[in-house]
Parts: sequence; structure tokens; C-alpha cells
Amino acid sequence: MTTRKCRMIVSLTSLSLLLRFIMAVGCTLAPRTSPENQLRLPPGAPFKIALFADLHFGEAAWIDWGPQQDVNSLKVMSTVLDKEKPDFVIYLGDVITANNIPIANASLYWDQAISPTRVRCIPWASVFGNHDDTPFEWPMEWFSSTGIPQIHCPAANSSYSGEEDCSFRGTSRLELMRNDIGHSTLSFSKAGPKELWPSVSNYVLQLSSPSDPESPVAFLYFMDSGGGSYPEVISRAQAEWFKQKSHELNPDSRVPEIIFWHIPSKAYKKVAPTFLLFSSCVGSINKESVAPQEDEMGIMKLLAERPSVKAVFVGHNHGLDWCCPYKKLWLCFARHTGYGGYGNWPRGARILEITQHPFSLKSWIRMEDGHSHSEVILTS
Repeated sequence: MTTRKCRMIVSLTSLSLLLRFIMAVGCTLAPRTSPENQLRLPPGAPFKIALFADLHFGEAAWIDWGPQQDVNSLKVMSTVLDKEKPDFVIYLGDVITANNIPIANASLYWDQAISPTRVRCIPWASVFGNHDDTPFEWPMEWFSSTGIPQIHCPAANSSYSGEEDCSFRGTSRLELMRNDIGHSTLSFSKAGPKELWPSVSNYVLQLSSPSDPESPVAFLYFMDSGGGSYPEVISRAQAEWFKQKSHELNPDSRVPEIIFWHIPSKAYKKVAPTFLLFSSCVGSINKESVAPQEDEMGIMKLLAERPSVKAVFVGHNHGLDWCCPYKKLWLCFARHTGYGGYGNWPRGARILEITQHPFSLKSWIRMEDGHSHSEVILTS
């Protein structure tokens, strides 16, 4: 690793520590007024959510191009947040590209990715994608001139200590999640039931009425669709967890349910339009084939059988942003938000708007240049 690369990592460390200080002063000291698994609609207004998908912070971290993509991604998120002023943000997986991050503590990049939301004091939740905890992949060009490259540890005055911090071992899902929830009361992310680990981000949040916190308006389910350290799948155990939890919280399916994970299920491949313009789907780009999970182990059957499930939202495919009807619910892609990752399509974010009386779920795409498109009602 060159001296320039070491300076980049040390600089990143200093920036992260500064961001943490600013964010702590601005937001984390404010007490949370509702339970840790409960969100509240604002009085007299809809509840708005911004979905940030496939940010891929830390990609090509050892060359100038990589950090510049992260800067560009920060600008996209800032534009969306300032235009939409959402009540909540969901990070829909692939927050970082761990296979490109040559340090053990990838949470430094995660902190950067969260920072536009945190500095605006907006609460958030996250699920994992297939790149968030992938093992580091050594670039072949590092071996081209002098053989095996020496590992140069960051300076002693950084947040690292000891040789193990230069082991390139990566950062596990559990470590990343603990970091996400450990630095701010604004994070509603959860590690999920231990019996589902290493599938970590499995949890549910209740969106409550502004006048009665015991009255749910919707349940938001977050699930880990795998990838990275284990196969790309929502397991039968996760499906059973959803079945038990939904029956416990919503036994008569009276309350609407909205689902979030990263990698599309095989059902997405079934509904994918050949020609977006001539289909019942709503969106603006249909530039690639759906890349689904490796197997289907029952979750879609459960969702399709529950009349309360209104929509599933995923990322993963950067060249797709459509919503398509599937049985009695909708299957939706977010919009590729980050400048990391493949594809040069314009970046943006999917926005959700939830209204209580009568219940409605509306969605559209807000682009990096500020304009919006592809509005669709997902409860009709």
C-alpha cells in the first residue's frame, strides 16, 4: 500500500471522527419520545420515507476515483433529502462495497453514507445487501511490480491499533449493525433474532397514529436477503419468523404491511415487463434482467396470502426502477442512489408517502437533478 493510500485511510478516519462529533452534538442528545420499535405519523400530514439503495461507499477506495464517487453519492442524498424532507430514511442494502475496502473497520464508510441523514436529524433504518460484508478482494495491480505488496498500517494516532486492524478480514454484518445502532438514537435498525443469525437485519417497526401510539397505521418489515458472507436467500426460518410475527402483531390482517429487503425474489422475474411502456408496471428504466435470490423458500407465498401486505421494495438491480403488480400486492425496485456500483443511469431515490385516513401508499422517484417521475398509488 503506498503512502498516498495510507494518507487516504487516515484522512477518512479523521473525517469520520469529525462527523461523529458533529452528529452527536446535533442529534443524538435529543431523547426519543416513542418506543424503539415505533414511528409516529406527523399530525395532520402524511408520513414520507426516502429509500436509498446501492450506495456502494468505499468502492475502489485506493484510487482517487473511488472517494469521488462517495462525494457524488452524498450530493444525491442531500438533494433528495432537501427536496423531499422525509420523516424517515431506509438504507436498502449495499450501503458499502466491502470487497473494495482495504481496512477492517468498514463502518467508517458506513458512517459516511449515513451522514446526510444523520446531520439533518432524520431517523433511519437499514437492511443488508450482498456487498455489505463481502471479503476483501485484493486488486491484481497491487502485485504487478514488486510482488506481494507490504501492508502499511495507518498511523498510530488514528482510531486503529495493532496489526489486526490491517488484516483485511472485513467487517461482519453484526459489527456493522452494532455500529449503525450504537452511535445515535436516530437509528431504528435492529440486529434481529439471534436464532436467525448470520441473517441479521430482520425486524419490524410500527408506524403509529399521531393521536394514539397504541393504534398502528402500518407495519414495516425489514429482512436480510443474504449475499456476501452467506447465500443470497431468504430462508425458511426467516419466512417462519415473518409468519409468527405478523400473526402476533396483526392477527386479523387489518393493518397494512410493507416489506423491505435488498435482493429481489424470483417473483420479480415473473412480473418483469418486456416493454415497460406497454405493461401494467410503472417506472422509467428497464435496462437489465432481474437478478433474483438463489432460491425461493416460502416468503413470497406467505406475502401473497396476506391481504394486508401492500408492497415489497428491493434494490440490487441498478438498471431497474419499476413497480409491477403481483397478485394482490406490488413488487417495486428502488432507484440506484449511489455513484458506486455498475451502470451510468442517472441516480435518484424512491419516495414513499403513507396517509392514514383513508390509508394510502403512494410512491414516486426523485432524481439527482431534482425532478420527480413515475408516481404510482400502491393501494388501489
